[in-house]
Amino acid sequence: MIHSNPLLRENDGARKFITMGEIMLRLTPPNYEKIRMATNFEASYGGSEANIALALANLGVDSTFFSVVPGNSLGKSAVRMLRSNDVHCTPVILSTPEETPTHRLGTYYLETGYGIRASKVIYDRKHSAISEYDFSHVDLKALLTGFDWLHLSGITPALGENCRELVLAMLRTAKELGLTVSFDGNFRSKLWTWEEARDYCTQCLPYVDVLLGIEPYHLWKDEDDPSKGDWKDGVPMQPSYEQQDEIFQRFIARYPNLKCIARHVRYAHSGSENSLKAFMWYEGHTFESRLFTFNILDRVGGGDAFASGLIYAMLHDYRPMDMVNFAVASSVIKHTIHGDANITDDVSTIRNLMNMNYDIKR
Repeated sequence: MIHSNPLLRENDGARKFITMGEIMLRLTPPNYEKIRMATNFEASYGGSEANIALALANLGVDSTFFSVVPGNSLGKSAVRMLRSNDVHCTPVILSTPEETPTHRLGTYYLETGYGIRASKVIYDRKHSAISEYDFSHVDLKALLTGFDWLHLSGITPALGENCRELVLAMLRTAKELGLTVSFDGNFRSKLWTWEEARDYCTQCLPYVDVLLGIEPYHLWKDEDDPSKGDWKDGVPMQPSYEQQDEIFQRFIARYPNLKCIARHVRYAHSGSENSLKAFMWYEGHTFESRLFTFNILDRVGGGDAFASGLIYAMLHDYRPMDMVNFAVASSVIKHTIHGDANITDDVSTIRNLMNMNYDIKR
């Protein structure tokens, strides 16, 4: 008997998705406890790119994840979790102590916020396996052949020089092979500086088709004289439609390769109640989504759920307004789910929320 994923049996001709990044062990005190008070931790796994692979796989997309984890019980457990959610993990490298001397899986601790108290993250990921591995021997053309969509983020290059070289090499190879490329800058201040992130991520823009977020990138008013400022300078975190449209237009003028730009906008009323909406530039127009207000169970991974929702909608040829509303609804649902990823296996659940239909489904 030939074994196959039952979720994919109806999708033989569907497009195939691949992403690359670090997956980490996540340790969280239960019941909104503070880390300094905790006597036990809930263990799970997560990471931006892995979260997107998980979300798409649960929605029935043929989804593959590439990474390096130590070939020990922790690394194998992370892979097992991905595989249990229908993510293909054949490319994942289980490294040896000789290949990654520190031989560890990155870890992060999440202190979940409540009410007026914000969530807090403590990283313990230095010298993780992916940051020590030598990728120069990986055949990227063989890795990416047969796929239609590649997603990368600005988190992975922040891990080390080897990862920076890998991300740029994957971008170049993907464009050579004709893959659609999405990229989320995903700045992490605990991994590198703002200027380091902007300098690097700006190099990625010429290879990108779908851009998630408008930072961290240089968008100089005058390429020859940065002292004249960046077009994004002074734009508020919650921009008006006109302000966002202008920034999108500036990106497209500088990088005509971009086919879509999308970003979500958050309004934090407290640590437990937020509102979300999104803007998206697509096919010459800027679209604004509905505004969703909701209570938060687990905020981590909300941006990744937005990205996975947009990618899913684009892979399934949704209309532009449905694309941006589906992406926001995906993020909103993630805020009601424990863990890093949007483990939602019913597209209609997201579509009902997208249409603001909250009735019980019997």
